[in-house]
Amino acid sequence: MTTDLLLLLLLLSSSRLALAAAFGVWINGAASSSPQSQEYEALQALKAAVVEDPRGALASWQGPNVCAYRGVYCSAPPDDAAASGAVVAGIDLNRANLRGTLPAAVSLLAHLTFLHLNSNRLAGQPPDSLRDLQYLTELDLSNNLFSGPFPAAALLIPSLVYLDLRFNAFSGGIPAEAFAKSSLDALFLNNNQFDGEIPETLWSSPATVITLANNRLTGPVPSAYGYGGRVREVLFLNNKLTGCIPEELGFLPTIEVLDLSYNSLSGHLPPTLSCLAGIEVLNIAHNQFTGELPDLVCDLKRITNLSVSFNFFSGISQHCNRLAGRSVFDFVGNCVPGRGLQRPPPECDGGPGDGGLSCLRSIPVTRPVPCAQASVSVGVGVIVGGAMPSFGAGGVVTVTVP
Repeated sequence: MTTDLLLLLLLLSSSRLALAAAFGVWINGAASSSPQSQEYEALQALKAAVVEDPRGALASWQGPNVCAYRGVYCSAPPDDAAASGAVVAGIDLNRANLRGTLPAAVSLLAHLTFLHLNSNRLAGQPPDSLRDLQYLTELDLSNNLFSGPFPAAALLIPSLVYLDLRFNAFSGGIPAEAFAKSSLDALFLNNNQFDGEIPETLWSSPATVITLANNRLTGPVPSAYGYGGRVREVLFLNNKLTGCIPEELGFLPTIEVLDLSYNSLSGHLPPTLSCLAGIEVLNIAHNQFTGELPDLVCDLKRITNLSVSFNFFSGISQHCNRLAGRSVFDFVGNCVPGRGLQRPPPECDGGPGDGGLSCLRSIPVTRPVPCAQASVSVGVGVIVGGAMPSFGAGGVVTVTVP
């Protein structure tokens, strides 16, 4: 054997050993499928799926040391994982302006806990393989060009807590399962093209924040019968919702922000809104509500922003009148006589009419029930004495007992 040939064989052997150290051991001339080699494969597949990288965000994605890649975060593996040594625990490529797609190989990042890809130009549909990311808690795909139906695979990620799909082009209906995932705390679906009715499971969601704004959703606001969630903030604004505000919405004990503006809701406001003891922001502007704006809305103790502008209210109550000069209360663009910045009379005369009675049940009143007790009765669907609850003046809830 010549000296040159011997040197070549030694160099090849050294290269194998270096790769083995990075990716595992060699068996019969092939590398084993170690966690490190799978992570390298996944990240290189992600890089290959990017066709434009104007800011050089992926320029450092070279070589086997994936923990040195820009935007890649490594940590010790989870306690129940079989891996040893550092693993890829997170990817943050927010605002990188990357153009491309999200490849199925991302599921090879078996220990990933967060995937942040907002403010890029990623298109197509997110891969179904996302369901295999068992440790993923945060998935942020917002402000991209993703399209197609709701990515149902995301709802199969067992540990997911935060799902952000805002500012994309997703379309079709929102599945009922989106509000039934037990681990979810925040669900952002606004600024897409979702349509159809909102599932009744909405109020059973464990999420504290739900945003549905700026879509094409139709039908009524879901009833809160059977409420078992803990939502603090829900945004319905700028859809195509119709009908009345369900009286059960007054029994959402944790709600702090409720925005129903820019829809086609109508009728009178239900007196049960007086039971929203913790609400801070209530926006029902740009709808078709009628009648007199009642004290029960203006008496909400924690309210800091109350907007009822651009409806067809024909009067405001005494308590609301006291709020009229404060920035907390906006009632311009209604039909209140003698007030400034109201609709012209022809608009008021040709308005939606008084449809308030169609929104509320007419049941004989015999016994008052406090808000807290009624919220239990209505919230879990309990019927007292075989009769459904009714709602009297000032937000007092009453039932008929046979």
